[in-house]
Amino acid sequence: MSNTLVILNPAAHSERAQRRRGQVALLARDSVICATSRSGEAEGIARRAVLEGFEKIVAAGGDGTINEVVNGLAGSQAKLGLLPIGTMNVFATELGLPAHDLELCWKIIQSEQTRLVDLPSANGKHFVQLAGVGLDAQVVKETSTKLRRNFGPLSYLISAAQIAARQPPRLFIESEDASIDEGSFVLIGNGRLYGGPFPFFKHAVIDDGLLDVVVFKRLGYLEIIKYLQDVIFSSEIRAPEIEYFQTGRLLVQSDQSVPVELDGELVGNCPVEFSVRERCLRVLVPG
Repeated sequence: MSNTLVILNPAAHSERAQRRRGQVALLARDSVICATSRSGEAEGIARRAVLEGFEKIVAAGGDGTINEVVNGLAGSQAKLGLLPIGTMNVFATELGLPAHDLELCWKIIQSEQTRLVDLPSANGKHFVQLAGVGLDAQVVKETSTKLRRNFGPLSYLISAAQIAARQPPRLFIESEDASIDEGSFVLIGNGRLYGGPFPFFKHAVIDDGLLDVVVFKRLGYLEIIKYLQDVIFSSEIRAPEIEYFQTGRLLVQSDQSVPVELDGELVGNCPVEFSVRERCLRVLVPG
């Protein structure tokens, strides 16, 4: 598969991650493999791969690696393949890829079965699955690499507990499809899943040309965490403290310094404008 480039994120330190990296190297032995050495490098590798004419560019990592690769190949005809070896693998799960079976994932990459999905962006930077303004971005910001390495997904809960007593920011929301103009925390989904296998965005479809937006109104962080659980485990969002709508464009501003995350990666602060390009990302998926 000389037309295929695999971008491998070797950052994970667990024994399981090491085994899966070895499996990736074995499966992709006839392809070009580039291992990243620092955050942000995958985007540049993907961009060069597009210029060099690779037809398939494979992200071997988690959602953060996929995010970088997508930002490198956006706007090209290259197809995105996924070898999900991250902690959560939310985008792969959304697409129905068997994250537990890398051999089957590789067979899917070898096929020509593609799906055109939407490509959302925030201030010009693309994401594939989700974005957050406020609480979850603050958690990402305050969760150190050492904490993630030692505690894995639990590290984010530790950070959330540490900031739970703080006063949340005041966010101002502008969208022609919203009936609310203010909140404490905003989540934006391209697909249904958030934080793992949880169908958070109840009506989201990754190729409908719409962003699904959940706004938590003027609530404290402890209240927000409570309502997050309600949203995850309910079939519909009915709480009056939460606004759910779909839109093609959204602007979130604040008079405070409020962080923004895309696919679990911190990208900056408000103000942030979200938009979506319809069905322009080619992803290799199960037939």
